[in-house]
Amino acid sequence: MSISRSHPANRSIQAVLCSIPLVITLLTQGCVLVGIDYETPRANSPDAWTVSVKGDLERPANLAKWWKAYNDPTLDLLIEKTRGANRNLKIASQNISTARAQRGVAKSFALATLNGDGSYSRNRTSEFLAISGAKPHPLNYYITGFDAGWEIDVFGGLRRNIEASEANLEASIELYRDVLVTLLSETALNYIEYRTLEERIRIAISNAAAQRSSVELTQSRLDAGLAPRIDVTQATTNFERTRALIPQLKIQLDAVRNRLASLTAESPSSMIEILHLYDGIPAPPRGYSAGMPCDLIRARPDIRAAERQLARETALIGVAEADLYPRFILFGDFSLETITANNFWNTAASSYSFGPAIRWQIFSAGRVRNNIKIEEAAAEQALQNYENTVLIAVEEVENSMSAIANGWDRFATLARADSSARETVDLIKENYQNGLVDFQRVLEAERTKFMTEDDLAIERGNISRSYVALYKALGGGSEPSLSAVP
Repeated sequence: MSISRSHPANRSIQAVLCSIPLVITLLTQGCVLVGIDYETPRANSPDAWTVSVKGDLERPANLAKWWKAYNDPTLDLLIEKTRGANRNLKIASQNISTARAQRGVAKSFALATLNGDGSYSRNRTSEFLAISGAKPHPLNYYITGFDAGWEIDVFGGLRRNIEASEANLEASIELYRDVLVTLLSETALNYIEYRTLEERIRIAISNAAAQRSSVELTQSRLDAGLAPRIDVTQATTNFERTRALIPQLKIQLDAVRNRLASLTAESPSSMIEILHLYDGIPAPPRGYSAGMPCDLIRARPDIRAAERQLARETALIGVAEADLYPRFILFGDFSLETITANNFWNTAASSYSFGPAIRWQIFSAGRVRNNIKIEEAAAEQALQNYENTVLIAVEEVENSMSAIANGWDRFATLARADSSARETVDLIKENYQNGLVDFQRVLEAERTKFMTEDDLAIERGNISRSYVALYKALGGGSEPSLSAVP
C-alpha cells in the first residue's frame, strides 16, 4: 500500500469547475466519498522462523493465560493484582473512553442540530438622536425561538471523519491490550528475577558457610604447625568476599520487590507478605512453539493498533480534501418578537426563515492544499510505523526463541560443570587435609564451585524470563474479546 499521491496544485481550480454539474448529479443520484478507500496493507513477514521449535504453545488457550504454565500460585496472584489495579492499565482504559466519546462527537456532526434561545431587554434611545425633538420612551423587547441546521454530507467529509474516529477507537482498544501484555510480562519478569535473586542469595550463604569451614580448617592446621599463615589469610579473604556479595544481592532484591509493589499497586510491606514463601525459580514446561509468522500479525495488539492508526490517518486525508468542495446546509429558524408581554404568544409576533445554503472556500491561500499534504504525510508515517512494528515483532520472537534454545544448552552444560565442581571441592579438600596439595588448589576449587552454582541459578532464571519474552512477543495475555475490554 502506498500513500503517495499526485501533486494537488490544481485541485482547487478543478474543484471549482467541476462542482456545479457534480452537485446536481450528486443531489439527484447519491453521494460520493472524497479521499482514499482504505485497504489493509500486506505485512512483510517471513514464511518461517529461523529457530525451529515445537510444542506447548500450539494450543491458543495456553497463550491467552501463559502464566498458568508456571504452576506458581504467587505468580498467579501477582498477575491478577496487576490486571485489577495497575495505574497504567487504568489510564489506557480511560483512553478508550475518550476515543469512544470522540466517535460520538464525530457522528453528531452528521446529524441535524437544534438550538433554542430567548432574551429580554429594556431599551431607551438617546434624546440627542430623537427625531423632531420628540422625547424617546423606554421600550421592552422580548424575543424567543429556535434555529435548526443540517449539513448534507455530499462529498463524504463527515463520513470520513466518522471512519477516522472508528479507527481511532479500535486503535485505543488495541493499545489497551498492548499495555496489558506489557504489564503482565513485566510482572512475571520481575517475579522471576526476585526468585532468582533469592536463589543466588541462598547459594552465596551456603558457599559462605562452606568457606567458613575452610577458614577453620586452615586455622587448625596453622595451630598444629602444619600450614602457613597465608593459608588462613587466603581462606578468610575468600570467605569475606563471598559474604560481601550477599548485601549487594539483597539491594537488588529489595528494588525488584518494590517494582512489583508498583506494578500491582500494593505497598512494599504487603508485597513482603505476598512473597514470603520461597519455592525456587518458576519454570514452565519445556515445550514451546511460536506458530507461523503470519499468525503474529493477528495476535500482537501493537501490530493491530498500528494498522488501525494507519486506517485513521488514511481517512483523515478525505476529511482534509472535503474542504476543497462546497458544503450544503439546510437551515431554518423560528422566533417570537414583541415589545409587550401581552402580545408575546400572538401569531403576529412570529417570524421565520428556512431554506438551503452553500458555503465554499474559494480562496484559502494554500491552507487547504497544505492540510491535505499534512494528512498524506501522516498516513505515510503511519504506514512506515506499521511495517516497522511488524519487523520489530519478528525480531523479538526470533530473539526469544534463540534465547530459549541456546539457554537450555548452556543450562545443561552448567549443570554438568556444577556436578563436577562439587566433586572437585570434596576431592581437593581431602587431599589438602592429607597434605597432598597446597591451599591454593582449595581456593580455586571453592571459587569455581560458587561461580558455577551462581551461573546455574542465573541461567535458570534467564530461561524462565526468555519464555516470558516469547509469550509477550507472541501477544500472549491480551484480552481476546471486546467484552473483556473496558
